[in-house]
Amino acid sequence: MPVRPTPTRLLLTASALLAAATLTACGGGSGDDPDTVKVSFKQSTDNKIKVTDTYLDGIKRQFEKENPGKKVKLVPIKAPDSEYYTKLQQMMRSPKTAPDLVYEDTFLINSDITSGYLKPLDPYLDKWKDWDQFVDTAKTAAKAADGKTYGVPDGTDTRGLWFDKAIFKKAGLPANWQPKTWDEVLDAARTVKKKVPDVTPLNVYTGKPVGEVATMQGFEMLAYGTGEDPLYDPKAKKWITGGKGFKDSLKFVETVYKEKLGPEVSDALDPNFATRVRGELLPEGKLAINLDGSWLPQDWGKGAGHEWPEWSKKLGLAAMPTQHGQAPGKVSMSGGWTWSIPTKADNPDLAFKFIETMQTKANAQKWYIANSGIAVRKDVAADPAYVKAQPGIKFFTDLVASTHYRPAFPAYPKVSTAIQEAMESVTTGDTSVADAAKGYDEEVDAASDGEVVER
Repeated sequence: MPVRPTPTRLLLTASALLAAATLTACGGGSGDDPDTVKVSFKQSTDNKIKVTDTYLDGIKRQFEKENPGKKVKLVPIKAPDSEYYTKLQQMMRSPKTAPDLVYEDTFLINSDITSGYLKPLDPYLDKWKDWDQFVDTAKTAAKAADGKTYGVPDGTDTRGLWFDKAIFKKAGLPANWQPKTWDEVLDAARTVKKKVPDVTPLNVYTGKPVGEVATMQGFEMLAYGTGEDPLYDPKAKKWITGGKGFKDSLKFVETVYKEKLGPEVSDALDPNFATRVRGELLPEGKLAINLDGSWLPQDWGKGAGHEWPEWSKKLGLAAMPTQHGQAPGKVSMSGGWTWSIPTKADNPDLAFKFIETMQTKANAQKWYIANSGIAVRKDVAADPAYVKAQPGIKFFTDLVASTHYRPAFPAYPKVSTAIQEAMESVTTGDTSVADAAKGYDEEVDAASDGEVVER
């Protein structure tokens, strides 16, 4: 006798059908045109920001002109970071929905490699003369434990402190502000709160809704200023439990929100808050200090959506200091994105040909400048036109000497989520720092199958 669907089952069935329909619409299908390459990428959730769309549309036209009879189908995924990763993985699981080329965040690439979603690119790279122009650190970001490379990087990034000079002037703070310790950062925020009460003193991204933004722009910019290798011990090849440096980093986050130095908690936990910071709070002079990345000016250029040509005069830049000013005195994190070919892609050869078009010196330089990226091609980095193209490029490029890379092992996405949960619990005040660290220990132990070491 057939089982009558319960309301829950009906809901799940409807959800599954909707997901399948969505993925089919995004990905195309098996037996697709062998002369068409499907390129999937992350589209900004801000409708005014078309930097990536514009760039890829230009590459599409160039590719189709240089390869008569070949076509490019752009497949944008418009979603916050965490949702983008989920949708991309769903698409790559089936040959019916897998694009031919995907845009992969380097923090997730090893997880996707382990899951069997991505194709090694070594047979293509061995024959591609331009591969020698890429810096080694960028190459390793897309290399797996098996020694094979699964992506071509399209730039890197660094992070630091952006501050509003007009707000600082009202607060009596220096225009050339360069804090040496965490306490100096907090003290500046406290001064702003007291003397310019109608603005947000300090933004530190936090919580699960903003995803990896909280982990990398927020927590890791703190944790890597507390000591060497705060998350993963490369010698022991084990993840590290939440020790003193971990707790001190959580304490900093707790202080920002407990003392109301940061945005309202409801705003901070909005999945699109980073978009608001770039598009509203900074241009409108409503945020004094922002711990964020090198790419922000991509939203402020001509035709970018939130044109703000005077940003370089309005904003100052400072390196994030180490906790107590200990050597090397400053901290940055670097990541970036790569172009990868799914294992189940219909047209992998055509996909790599598209990568080659994107990554000529001229096109790579055009992209770095358009999206405020840091060059990973040596010939572009040495080009004076690139260095002079935009204010701030030299500052953020110089931070590469003090930068760190995430431990991009397969367990990292789960570890990152555990960090976000710990941050969120101290941001809302629901949990003490000690209990949040304890919860992290349990999560990281489970994520790494017990491969942890205490510090």
